[in-house]
Amino acid sequence: MKKIASILFLLILVLPMYNCGVKDKNTSSNPNYTFKKGDPYGIGKWYMGREIANVMGFQGMNWLERPEREEEENTSKLILNMDIKPDDTIADIGAGSGYHVFKMAPIAKDGLIYAVDIQEEMLTEIRKTKENGPSKNVSIIKSTEKSVHLPENSVDKVLMVDVYHEFNYPIEMLASIHKALRKDGRLYLIEYRGEDGSVPIKKIHKMTASQAVRELKAAGMKLERNIDNLPWQHCMVFKKI
Repeated sequence: MKKIASILFLLILVLPMYNCGVKDKNTSSNPNYTFKKGDPYGIGKWYMGREIANVMGFQGMNWLERPEREEEENTSKLILNMDIKPDDTIADIGAGSGYHVFKMAPIAKDGLIYAVDIQEEMLTEIRKTKENGPSKNVSIIKSTEKSVHLPENSVDKVLMVDVYHEFNYPIEMLASIHKALRKDGRLYLIEYRGEDGSVPIKKIHKMTASQAVRELKAAGMKLERNIDNLPWQHCMVFKKI
C-alpha cells in the first residue's frame, strides 16, 4: 500500500502547490524565452521547445523524506555515482529538505556542502537538521530565480535532483552555476526519464536526455556520460567547458 500511495503522490505531484513562476511575457526581456498556453501544470513559459513546470512547494516536504524514496530512486546508488571525495565542495541546487545534503556531508567530511534553495521553509528545515545532527560542514544559501548566489570557481560538483525542469530562468541559472563551478567541475543532473512512459509522473516533470543535452550545451556544459543505473531517473554527468 505504501508503494501505491507513493506512486499516486507522484502522479499528483505537479499540482501548483507553490508557484513562483513567471507567466507574463513582459517580465522577461530574453528573446530565448517564449510564452504560450501549454500544459495545465506548466507556467506558460518555454525554453528550447520545453515548457517550464510549476515548482513543487514546501508543502511536499514530507514526500521528499518518504521512507520509500530509497527503493523508488536508489538514492544510495546516486551518491555512489558522484564519486565524492573527502575534500569535495558540492552544491545541492534545489536542496529541498536536505535529503541528499545530509547523505553527502559525512562523505565530504573535510569539504563543504552548499545547501541551496529558493524557499525559506526548506532552508529552515535544513537548519534544524544541521543543528540537531553531527554534520556541520553544511552552508545554507538562499538562491533567487536567476542566481545560485555561490562564489565564482568555488565548487567541484553540483547536484540537481528533479529541479532543473522547474527553473523559471534556466539560462540565467545555468550561467550562475557555470560560474560557480571550478575548472573541469562536474554537474550531476538527475531528472525523471522523459523517454519512459512507465515512469509514474506527469510528462512536464520529466526530461529527455536529448533535451537536457541541448540546453546544457548552450550553457557551456558537455555531456560526459549518462549513468543508466537508477530506476526512474537519468543520471547525466556534465563537464564544464
